[in-house]
Amino acid sequence: MRIHLIRARHEACARCDLTVLRNTIGIGHVNPVSPTLEAGPNTGRSVLFAELINELYQSVADHSEMKVLKRYQSYDCLHIDEIGYVEVEPVQVALFFTLMQKRHKNKPTLITSNLGFSEWGGFLKNDHLTAALIDRLTENSHVINMKGCVSLRAKLKHNT
Repeated sequence: MRIHLIRARHEACARCDLTVLRNTIGIGHVNPVSPTLEAGPNTGRSVLFAELINELYQSVADHSEMKVLKRYQSYDCLHIDEIGYVEVEPVQVALFFTLMQKRHKNKPTLITSNLGFSEWGGFLKNDHLTAALIDRLTENSHVINMKGCVSLRAKLKHNT
């Protein structure tokens, strides 16, 4: 199963698709994503959603939003991890939407979350923007739902 996920990531990066990996808490979704960022032709970047949102919010204060957006837009492959763990302000949601819109159909983006799309409105707090964001994210994407998978953490911990 893990080899299939890694292969799907490489194919997604080659075609500028978006891949959303959704699983339950404790399964671990970063390991299948990591090789894609390392194997990319140029630069890849993995960032926690909370860190990205915080950086976007701070950029408003010093008026560097476009610079920050341009940097995240430039990565050949961007992995945004743990979407939904933090509450966000409207300006943060708008900047995140802008980033996703700029990457849409141009650069591959990998998103990992423990939340299904139906739960995204709860932390984004804007139903119209959430619908528009999910529409863009799912237009040319691969959604891999790992619900029901067995956690590898216990097995890895036992083997070390």
